[in-house]
Amino acid sequence: MQEKITVLVQGASEISEVPNLDSIAGQATIRFATDRDSLAAQLPGSDVLLGWNFRANDIEHCWDHASDLKWVHWSGAGVDAALFPALRDSNVTLTNSRGVFDRAMAEWALGVMIAHAKDFPRSQDFQRSHEWNYRESTQMMGQNVLVVGVGAIGRHIARVCKAFGLNVSGLGRTARSGDDDFQVIHARSDLDSVLADADYVISIPPLTPDTEDMFGAEQFAAMKPTTQFINLGRGQLVDEAALIAALDNGTIAAAALDVFREEPLPAENPIWDAKNLFVSPHISGDFIGHSDMLSRLFLDNFELYRNEQALKNIVDKQAGFVPSDS
Repeated sequence: MQEKITVLVQGASEISEVPNLDSIAGQATIRFATDRDSLAAQLPGSDVLLGWNFRANDIEHCWDHASDLKWVHWSGAGVDAALFPALRDSNVTLTNSRGVFDRAMAEWALGVMIAHAKDFPRSQDFQRSHEWNYRESTQMMGQNVLVVGVGAIGRHIARVCKAFGLNVSGLGRTARSGDDDFQVIHARSDLDSVLADADYVISIPPLTPDTEDMFGAEQFAAMKPTTQFINLGRGQLVDEAALIAALDNGTIAAAALDVFREEPLPAENPIWDAKNLFVSPHISGDFIGHSDMLSRLFLDNFELYRNEQALKNIVDKQAGFVPSDS
């Protein structure tokens, strides 16, 4: 068992901001950093870094000060903000918060799919203007869902969609059949050819050099004009201008975005006013009590670390995600 460990919390100013963090006060010296300057000042001598603000990318700029760092735990499922070349090439272990957000994000995805199929946005518009407009809506049973990204979150989305009566296929790095959650998993190279069959395309791959700008004008043109596109991964997966154009000219029917290239989304960004586009402020995975689950995962891993045991959710730093068999 290790001696007292120095833990630096990036994105918090005091112990009360991280639920139950005081439970390790006897085993750890706890430091806090809320900006780049304080992070650089606190990194020397820190053994462990808890990235409590998963959006912050200050670690790369302060890496020269991280001479004693051995383990970084990230409070998001995606680690793109933390995974820069120097960390990737170092001996520092990186873990993430895989498993915390899966159910909430699956519920969010199904929710926006139902809202689109049942035309809820227009019903609200008609209600505001006191208009009684009878119309028919889409019955979803038997429709096709393509989940791009077959990690933990993508698999939970697949299970929820299957339970709802939808046909679900996936797209991963390689093609394979006989999967428990997907009818079939297509290869990344087959993306353009399989888009035409999907009534709903859900984007949730990790952001890597291979997936950046994965969805552009060519991909939207390959979809059906009735397709709804949903992005839960990262904004950098999508050419936003191409998406707006595809919505405006009817290439696809609708879109729902929870992530954007620039966050917070500036008020002047044309996404706000795009046709048939639902905007959500990066909250699909956040639910009442999720901070407690995030801290519990870190505290469980801290106990493993203190006892020199294997950590949970170790990220393959070359691939950019936790392998599915971990």
